[in-house]
Amino acid sequence: MNLKVTGLHLEVTPAIREYVETKLERITRHVDHVIDVAVTLSVDKLVQKAEVNVHLSGKDIHVEATDSDMYAAIDALMDKLDRQVLKHKEKQSEHRAASPQVQPEASL
Repeated sequence: MNLKVTGLHLEVTPAIREYVETKLERITRHVDHVIDVAVTLSVDKLVQKAEVNVHLSGKDIHVEATDSDMYAAIDALMDKLDRQVLKHKEKQSEHRAASPQVQPEASL
């Protein structure tokens, strides 16, 4: 998994970077095929905004969250991302379960 953490009008400290990495472990528990993750953290006056673009095999997910505290914005972001990843995983498993299974012919 490639992880890129970017800050707009904000310096990304090692503590924030580590916090994002630990929160992303929740996502990798659900899906093994995470190809690329790009996290953008920004500050606009009193609004702290966190955005993430996750590239999974077969799907790109974009989620954003805002709050007055950056850590709270990251928490909200990861909750939203977790729901989206679980929804994608559920659709994938339903799609695979709906596909017809090929049964080998029994020989006499």
